[in-house]
Amino acid sequence: MAGLQKILLILLVLVLVLLALVFSLNNQMAVGLNFLVFETKPHGIAVWIIMSFVIGALVGILMTILATFRASVSRRTLQKRLDRAEQALEKSRAQNDQAI
Repeated sequence: MAGLQKILLILLVLVLVLLALVFSLNNQMAVGLNFLVFETKPHGIAVWIIMSFVIGALVGILMTILATFRASVSRRTLQKRLDRAEQALEKSRAQNDQAI
């Protein structure tokens, strides 16, 4: 089953690379991007679109890593609070058992 998944993943990557190649070959008109402060050198439309997808994917991965890190820190903090509360509860039960 793992071998089939690897084969399917390789085929998916190859199809995506082929689609990107066909897309870039069909969109070779050079355009420059004009921002408020500066203007870029002209490159093919496909270069700009593929670069924006790659940058978007990297930003998405970075945001996911940061969110995962925050959740992990929060989970550890809550786990420590829970452990302290359980210890206090056990201590209180022990004191109640001694009083009875």
